[in-house]
Amino acid sequence: MAEKFKFLLNDSDMPKLWYNIQADLPQPLPPTLNPITLKPATPDDLSPIFPMGLIMQEVSQERYIDIPQEVQDILRLWRPTPLIRAVRLEKALGTPAKIFYKYEGVSPVGSHKPNTAVAQVFYNKIEGTKRIATETGAGQWGSALAMACNFFDIECKVYMVKVSYQGKPYRRSLMRMFGANVVASPSMDTNAGREILAKDPNNPGSLGIAISEAVEDVVTHTTSKYSLGSVLNHVLMHQTVIGQEAIKQLDLAGVSADVVIGCVGGGSNFGGIALPFLRQNLKEGAKTRFVAVEPLACPSMTKGLYAFDYGDTAKMAPVVKMDTLGHGFVPPSIHAGGLRYHGMSPLLSALHRQGLISPVAYAQMPVFDAAKLFTQTEGIIPAPESAHAIRAAIDEALDAKEKGDSRNIVFCLSGNGFLDLGAYDLYMDGKLEDYVYPESKIHEALEFLPQVDQ
Repeated sequence: MAEKFKFLLNDSDMPKLWYNIQADLPQPLPPTLNPITLKPATPDDLSPIFPMGLIMQEVSQERYIDIPQEVQDILRLWRPTPLIRAVRLEKALGTPAKIFYKYEGVSPVGSHKPNTAVAQVFYNKIEGTKRIATETGAGQWGSALAMACNFFDIECKVYMVKVSYQGKPYRRSLMRMFGANVVASPSMDTNAGREILAKDPNNPGSLGIAISEAVEDVVTHTTSKYSLGSVLNHVLMHQTVIGQEAIKQLDLAGVSADVVIGCVGGGSNFGGIALPFLRQNLKEGAKTRFVAVEPLACPSMTKGLYAFDYGDTAKMAPVVKMDTLGHGFVPPSIHAGGLRYHGMSPLLSALHRQGLISPVAYAQMPVFDAAKLFTQTEGIIPAPESAHAIRAAIDEALDAKEKGDSRNIVFCLSGNGFLDLGAYDLYMDGKLEDYVYPESKIHEALEFLPQVDQ
């Protein structure tokens, strides 16, 4: 009998619970702070921005939280997602390692983002929200939220980082097909956007700027709320369906994970695959390693400071303790637009500082080289963000080859790259350049952190 390389679950195997690692943390997370008073935020402080159901999830200490049936019904459009062994990539590398990837690109919008978008819109719907505003980098989150808003009949406004708005027009088209109103950020629709454009009409935008616009939009419109596609605890919790499924699928394959890898911008897909495996380390004595992969152009984990900082440029979003490059950070226009955020999930930042996960950073060219090899061996064009995880998985496999060990490598292929072909054209035409964010600019941005008693 031929060896099995694709591991599928039945509909009934889709997780019915979200895993909340806050119940198992060695140390509790620092509090979220009110951006005006810099004192611990109360649920009432956050209620103008988020529905109470999500606020309660954000601070919950319950280990498992039920996934509402209405959310499960929509997730079953694409879940459970496949776990695939990359045998052709293994052969090309000549490695004794086994490489498995959890493929989230099979969702309707081609990424992992709907796992939380559907949940967030559901909780907004049951609390009477009529309109949701958000930001998006490369467009994966905006597309997912637009789809979810369409399913629940809620109006959607998306502030898309300008460099991606211009460079990824088809993600904008996808959002509009679901009925969303999409504008380039910084925009003329908000005070924050107008002030930034007055200083720099050619500002390329950033996720921090787009978040400022979306938050301002929400607090100036009644019956509107804000949704965030990464960073926050409840977002990572919604994504744990990825890791829970992967654990079951590795059981089917008869192996356990030696290393789990994911790309990181704000932290949602890495958290989604890694946190259920980390529970096994914390509670069952497993020894899995965790590698979080970021771009050298936006190195919040590898070069940032662990400090309280604003979640946005205009200092309107809550203040959290995280690995940060400073809220004034404007990243270069790299093509992994979903990773261009100045900070990292407070949860992942804490795990990093406690030595439970390890970050690495790569320049664009080796990442795109990895994407090309993966495409030519496995037949899937990855999103540039996901290609960071592929690069790290390849390097792990080559290290295993050098050391002669047969480690099991698992990574999250968080999205497909069908709407990123313009970036791949630049790569194949030799027009893509590496960029390492200067240390001097990082130090300059960190000078403006809020003065909080650490």
